[in-house]
Amino acid sequence: MQNDRNDVPRSADVFTAAQHIASYIHRTPLISSRLLNTLSGANLWFKCEHLQKVGAFKARGVCNALAQVPSEVTMVATHSSGNHGAALAWAAAERGLACTVVMPETAPQVKRAAVAAYGAEIVICGPSQADRERALESVVAQTGAHVVPPFDDRRIIAGQGTVALETIQQCRERGFTPDVLVAPVGGGGLLAGVGLAVAALAPDITVMGAEPAGADDAQRSLRGGVHITAPQVPDTIADGLRTSLGRRNYAVIRRTVRDIVTVTEHGIVEAMRMLWMYTKQLVEPSAAVGLAAVLEHSARFRNKNVALILTGGNMDLDRVADLFSREELS
Repeated sequence: MQNDRNDVPRSADVFTAAQHIASYIHRTPLISSRLLNTLSGANLWFKCEHLQKVGAFKARGVCNALAQVPSEVTMVATHSSGNHGAALAWAAAERGLACTVVMPETAPQVKRAAVAAYGAEIVICGPSQADRERALESVVAQTGAHVVPPFDDRRIIAGQGTVALETIQQCRERGFTPDVLVAPVGGGGLLAGVGLAVAALAPDITVMGAEPAGADDAQRSLRGGVHITAPQVPDTIADGLRTSLGRRNYAVIRRTVRDIVTVTEHGIVEAMRMLWMYTKQLVEPSAAVGLAAVLEHSARFRNKNVALILTGGNMDLDRVADLFSREELS
């Protein structure tokens, strides 16, 4: 694989990324809910990245990465549980590039279908991070494809950070700057990018991460001061957050993020339900982790202006119904 991206991104890279991707992505809405404010005891603002191209914030990082690939590249490849793979497949098709996406056998069918619909070849592998990486290495060895990693990459981190630039600007247009900005964390591309953007644009904002309790390697890494990778496949319905925290991502997060809190599986489903009921936004489990964090750790957010990133909305509708019905029976 390429080894030219070993450096850690800087805040300036986020501002450059914003220029690279401006003509490709949506400026997604920022919404609020009076009922959710009352229930949470905080003033909540939701950045609707589930309404982004391909239904997820991942379009940002991929567009920034492809803006920087060498001109001789004709094929790109990655591993992904879904949203990053769909984003790369879409962006590659826009540029006339071939694309292969390695996907774990546990990836939701709706996400596999999205990757295929954008024209990418799919290679199925085992569920672990190591399985994904081995399969991707095999693809690269056979094809010479240029790798666009899902999170541990300077270009990806910088591109994801543009969502924080937009969020802060939209809040200021409404007459305030958020006290706290919350982002879900799996591999850490989004949280690291948000941290870089906030450090440069509004350093008084507290950046918080949120992750499932069954996939808590990012929290343990940040609080323990040592980069930890999950030794097994994390146990959570939030499939987009099952990856281990990346090395570059950890290097940025330890400097720019105040803390990472964990949430229960019940809390994730309840947050999904509340978002549907009170904002009419249907998001995937990974996207609801931020609201779950506010509700389960309410004392940390009470009476504050809190911006939360709704990261994606690629969810099988039958799966939504199943999750909600199981919660009602429990």
